[in-house]
Amino acid sequence: MVFEFELRCPITADLGLIRDLVRLHGRHSGLPDRRLEDLVLAVNEAVTNVLDHGGKAGLVTARAARGQIVVDVLDFGGRLTHDHLAAAELDRTATHGYGLWMIQHLCDEVALERSERGSLLSLRVRGRSPAGGTAPRETRCLEPIGG
Repeated sequence: MVFEFELRCPITADLGLIRDLVRLHGRHSGLPDRRLEDLVLAVNEAVTNVLDHGGKAGLVTARAARGQIVVDVLDFGGRLTHDHLAAAELDRTATHGYGLWMIQHLCDEVALERSERGSLLSLRVRGRSPAGGTAPRETRCLEPIGG
Protein backbone atom coordinates (compact mmCIF):
# COMPACT_ATOMS: atom_id res chain seq x y z
CA MET A 1 0.00 0.00 0.00
CA VAL A 2 1.29 3.45 -0.95
CA PHE A 3 0.27 6.44 1.09
CA GLU A 4 0.20 9.81 -0.63
CA PHE A 5 1.03 12.81 1.47
CA GLU A 6 1.69 16.48 1.06
CA LEU A 7 4.69 18.18 2.59
CA ARG A 8 4.10 21.65 4.02
CA CYS A 9 6.78 23.51 5.90
CA PRO A 10 7.45 27.16 6.63
CA ILE A 11 10.50 28.76 5.09
CA THR A 12 13.20 29.22 7.70
CA ALA A 13 16.95 29.69 7.66
CA ASP A 14 17.32 25.94 8.34
CA LEU A 15 17.95 25.05 4.70
CA GLY A 16 19.27 21.61 5.71
CA LEU A 17 15.92 20.68 7.21
CA ILE A 18 14.02 21.87 4.13
CA ARG A 19 16.38 19.91 1.83
CA ASP A 20 15.96 16.80 3.99
CA LEU A 21 12.17 17.06 3.97
CA VAL A 22 12.01 17.57 0.18
CA ARG A 23 14.44 14.68 -0.32
CA LEU A 24 12.33 12.41 1.91
CA HIS A 25 9.13 13.38 0.08
CA GLY A 26 10.69 12.85 -3.34
CA ARG A 27 12.20 9.51 -2.37
CA HIS A 28 8.86 8.33 -0.94
CA SER A 29 7.17 9.41 -4.19
CA GLY A 30 9.60 7.30 -6.25
CA LEU A 31 11.73 9.99 -7.85
CA PRO A 32 15.04 8.50 -9.11
CA ASP A 33 18.19 9.67 -7.30
CA ARG A 34 19.47 11.98 -10.08
CA ARG A 35 16.15 13.77 -10.51
CA LEU A 36 15.69 13.87 -6.74
CA GLU A 37 18.96 15.74 -6.31
CA ASP A 38 17.98 18.13 -9.14
CA LEU A 39 14.76 18.88 -7.27
CA VAL A 40 16.46 19.32 -3.90
CA LEU A 41 18.98 21.76 -5.41
CA ALA A 42 16.25 23.73 -7.21
CA VAL A 43 14.17 24.03 -4.03
CA ASN A 44 17.26 25.06 -2.05
CA GLU A 45 17.92 27.86 -4.56
CA ALA A 46 14.29 29.02 -4.50
CA VAL A 47 14.18 29.11 -0.69
CA THR A 48 17.55 30.88 -0.55
CA ASN A 49 16.14 33.54 -2.90
CA VAL A 50 13.17 34.06 -0.57
CA LEU A 51 15.54 34.51 2.37
CA ASP A 52 18.08 36.71 0.57
CA HIS A 53 15.98 38.74 -1.87
CA GLY A 54 12.32 38.19 -1.01
CA GLY A 55 10.13 38.65 2.01
CA LYS A 56 12.25 36.33 4.20
CA ALA A 57 9.13 34.26 4.99
CA GLY A 58 7.00 31.83 3.09
CA LEU A 59 5.88 28.25 2.69
CA VAL A 60 7.18 25.18 0.85
CA THR A 61 4.57 22.67 -0.30
CA ALA A 62 5.40 19.42 -2.12
CA ARG A 63 3.11 16.79 -3.58
CA ALA A 64 3.19 13.96 -6.09
CA ALA A 65 0.94 14.41 -9.12
CA ARG A 66 0.65 12.25 -12.25
CA GLY A 67 4.16 10.77 -12.08
CA GLN A 68 5.90 13.97 -11.12
CA ILE A 69 6.74 15.96 -8.03
CA VAL A 70 5.42 19.50 -7.71
CA VAL A 71 7.02 21.83 -5.20
CA ASP A 72 5.50 25.25 -4.61
CA VAL A 73 7.63 27.92 -2.96
CA LEU A 74 5.49 30.78 -1.74
CA ASP A 75 7.31 34.02 -0.92
CA PHE A 76 5.04 36.15 1.23
CA GLY A 77 7.01 39.25 0.17
CA GLY A 78 5.94 38.78 -3.45
CA ARG A 79 9.10 40.29 -4.91
CA LEU A 80 9.82 37.67 -7.60
CA THR A 81 8.58 38.85 -10.99
CA HIS A 82 8.25 37.47 -14.48
CA ASP A 83 11.09 39.77 -15.52
CA HIS A 84 13.42 38.10 -13.00
CA LEU A 85 12.71 34.68 -14.54
CA ALA A 86 13.08 35.96 -18.09
CA ALA A 87 16.38 37.70 -17.32
CA ALA A 88 17.99 34.70 -15.58
CA GLU A 89 21.30 33.98 -17.33
CA LEU A 90 24.46 32.10 -16.59
CA ASP A 91 27.31 34.54 -16.07
CA ARG A 92 30.44 32.41 -15.65
CA THR A 93 32.38 35.41 -14.32
CA ALA A 94 29.95 36.04 -11.45
CA THR A 95 30.42 34.57 -7.98
CA HIS A 96 26.68 34.41 -7.28
CA GLY A 97 23.34 34.95 -8.98
CA TYR A 98 22.88 31.53 -10.59
CA GLY A 99 19.74 30.57 -8.66
CA LEU A 100 16.92 31.33 -11.10
CA TRP A 101 18.94 30.07 -14.07
CA MET A 102 19.68 26.80 -12.23
CA ILE A 103 16.06 26.36 -11.16
CA GLN A 104 14.86 26.70 -14.74
CA HIS A 105 17.43 24.21 -16.02
CA LEU A 106 16.99 21.59 -13.30
CA CYS A 107 13.19 21.42 -13.48
CA ASP A 108 10.91 20.21 -16.25
CA GLU A 109 8.55 23.12 -15.71
CA VAL A 110 8.74 26.35 -13.75
CA ALA A 111 5.71 28.59 -13.31
CA LEU A 112 5.32 31.87 -11.46
CA GLU A 113 2.01 33.15 -10.18
CA ARG A 114 1.67 36.44 -8.34
CA SER A 115 -1.23 37.24 -6.05
CA GLU A 116 -2.07 39.11 -2.87
CA ARG A 117 -0.49 36.20 -0.96
CA GLY A 118 2.90 36.75 -2.63
CA SER A 119 4.95 35.14 -5.38
CA LEU A 120 4.29 31.43 -5.93
CA LEU A 121 7.07 29.63 -7.78
CA SER A 122 5.95 26.14 -8.87
CA LEU A 123 8.64 23.60 -9.73
CA ARG A 124 7.77 20.35 -11.54
CA VAL A 125 10.17 17.46 -11.88
CA ARG A 126 9.49 14.17 -13.63
CA GLY A 127 11.50 10.99 -13.23
CA ARG A 128 13.69 11.72 -16.25
CA SER A 129 16.06 14.61 -17.02
CA PRO A 130 14.93 17.56 -19.14
CA ALA A 131 15.67 17.10 -22.85
CA GLY A 132 19.35 17.69 -23.51
CA GLY A 133 19.84 19.09 -20.02
CA THR A 134 20.56 22.54 -21.44
CA ALA A 135 17.23 24.37 -21.40
CA PRO A 136 14.11 24.32 -19.30
CA ARG A 137 11.21 22.31 -20.69
CA GLU A 138 8.72 25.04 -19.98
CA THR A 139 8.63 28.30 -18.07
CA ARG A 140 5.25 29.92 -17.58
CA CYS A 141 4.47 33.28 -16.09
CA LEU A 142 0.88 33.58 -14.99
CA GLU A 143 -1.01 36.82 -14.64
CA PRO A 144 -1.83 38.07 -11.14
CA ILE A 145 -4.92 36.58 -9.58
CA GLY A 146 -7.74 39.03 -8.95
CA GLY A 147 -5.90 42.01 -10.24
